[in-house]
Amino acid sequence: MSELYPLKFEPILKDKIWGGNILANLYNKNAGNLPNIGESWEVSGVQGNLSVVTNGYLAGNNIEELIEVYMGDITGDSIYEKFGNEFPLLIKFIEAREDLSVQVHPGDAMAKERHNAYGKTEMWYILESEKDARIFTGFKEGVTKEIYEESLKNGSLPDLLNVEKSEKGDTFFTPAGRIHAIGAGTVLVEIQQTSDITYRISDSNRKSTGPVKRELHLDLALDAIDFTETEKRGKIRKETELNKAENLVSCEFFNTNLLNFNRRINREYYFNDSFVLFICIDGGFHIHWDDSSEKVIRGETVLLPAMIRDVVLEPAGESSLLEVYLNSEPAI
Repeated sequence: MSELYPLKFEPILKDKIWGGNILANLYNKNAGNLPNIGESWEVSGVQGNLSVVTNGYLAGNNIEELIEVYMGDITGDSIYEKFGNEFPLLIKFIEAREDLSVQVHPGDAMAKERHNAYGKTEMWYILESEKDARIFTGFKEGVTKEIYEESLKNGSLPDLLNVEKSEKGDTFFTPAGRIHAIGAGTVLVEIQQTSDITYRISDSNRKSTGPVKRELHLDLALDAIDFTETEKRGKIRKETELNKAENLVSCEFFNTNLLNFNRRINREYYFNDSFVLFICIDGGFHIHWDDSSEKVIRGETVLLPAMIRDVVLEPAGESSLLEVYLNSEPAI
């Protein structure tokens, strides 16, 4: 019997001027006194925002403390060798009632040099989307560094951005160096490297608190933007087969599958030296392992430690989840 078990964490809620109440109303986030939930950090190894376990005998311990004790049994041996006690992914739910800032993130090399941190490659899975919601992802064809710099002077930056209609079930992949923004009327899951480094380029004169405009990072962003990459900027839309996992994104930093299912499913990870995250995006299910089980409801994220190699997922009616892990080998 495994000493460890599927771990749940207390969501870290972020009050944002552009947030709303959908995460509370539809995705079971306890808003408390927060008027506008913009972000819910589900699993985080970011310093100052370490996730804390809520279930089982490890309740009250944060994720860094767990990895320090259990090491590769939590994250996987090869992952522990690379990242040590730092959990390598950050999972968020985000609600945007307004357009968010146009921004870019540095890659690993630049982030290491400038901030002694990891870069930020990320993906978005759209949960809810209003009729005219948009995602801004990359530049249109032909945009050069010189054209971009001129747009900052004359206010034409929005005209340079590649715009995609955002619909429920869409996936958008954003490698480090790609300019991007979340449009108004969108609720999504964000899966990213453990990094909180953002270079803000344009923010529509939005103010954080008081009369002061939020800081922009134009010089830092200029060096971080990759003007050479223009491929795969559009949405990823895959028709899934019921009770079969469909890969949405595979990259060096994470792999994400979508599973829509209405019957018991066995998931095996014997050839995958990695933790697994289950993000419940619709319905609910039980995770069965050894002689135990854990209930998961819509909006919850569960960390399956690497030492647990196989589980049975039992849905409560038709349900959907995102399955996230690090290694390139797919689950069976």
